[in-house]
Amino acid sequence: MKNPFIYLLGFCLIFSITLQAQKISPSDFKLLHQKEDSLKRLAKNLYVDSLTAQRMRSDSTFIRTLVRSLQIKNSFYYPFDSVQGISKLYAPDSTFRIFTWSLAIDDYYTRQRGAIQYRTPDGSLKLTPLRDFSEFTPKPLDSVRTKDNWIGAVYYKIIKTQYNGKNYYTLFGYDANSVRSNKKWIEVLHFNDRNQPIFGGPLFSFANDSTKRETQYRYDLEYKKEASTVIQYDPDLNMIIFDHLIPENDDYADKTTYIPDGDYEGFKWQGGKWVHVDKVFDYKLKDGEFPVPDPIRDAQGNNNEQKLKEQSEKNKIKKGNH
Repeated sequence: MKNPFIYLLGFCLIFSITLQAQKISPSDFKLLHQKEDSLKRLAKNLYVDSLTAQRMRSDSTFIRTLVRSLQIKNSFYYPFDSVQGISKLYAPDSTFRIFTWSLAIDDYYTRQRGAIQYRTPDGSLKLTPLRDFSEFTPKPLDSVRTKDNWIGAVYYKIIKTQYNGKNYYTLFGYDANSVRSNKKWIEVLHFNDRNQPIFGGPLFSFANDSTKRETQYRYDLEYKKEASTVIQYDPDLNMIIFDHLIPENDDYADKTTYIPDGDYEGFKWQGGKWVHVDKVFDYKLKDGEFPVPDPIRDAQGNNNEQKLKEQSEKNKIKKGNH
């Protein structure tokens, strides 16, 4: 059973934003609705137009139109619900929202776009554009990032944690990484003393693992293009849960062959860090909260080739899913 308090918080956030939307004057609301229609058409072209030049032109026009839309007073409270393919996530405390989307240049190269809009007392626009710096980053897991060298992703969920009175916003994102693999990211956002966004930090700890690993500044899962993986937050356990991945061919260096093996890992927020939990099933079974999984590996760590083959076939069927 899901925690009813979480649902209540979500309802309160939606209700609050809906209530605050009444701050938008009728004339501005009408103008925002007109802008939304334009944004909806441009966003569609980003994904369905077959010509790269046309997609890039739509992307450029979309950015200009979005900024002009957000300049309308109290636009923060306008949801742009009909603009599909563009992620629009409000922070759980409604202090900001983050827009993200992707632009496919070709099968080999995708750029992420992003911007943070802040809630302001007078309804004026305060906006921080984000620059995708991924292609210039050989080691994305070991550095703090700013708006100018952001590790791009299209975010699909945001949660809030606190430590020593400071707010941390954990983002879950998708990245169409390459022609052979996708990535999912866990990124922690906070704001410095000048209210500027800071991405990452020494926040992903593996101190409890039997095999020691360096603390990471963000976490990623890279996996086979045809596979389907999960990274999600479980409010009942207060834990991030994600698929444990293995290579189909035992080549651990080749992440483009990684698929889920039926087991799960996780992160638990402890002492201001996300602390890695190597086996979520074991963690849950201590409290009798989870059934025994059906992993691809046996107790000795060997692959069950039949299950591995079955999982590969399932991933082929799911091709196209994220």
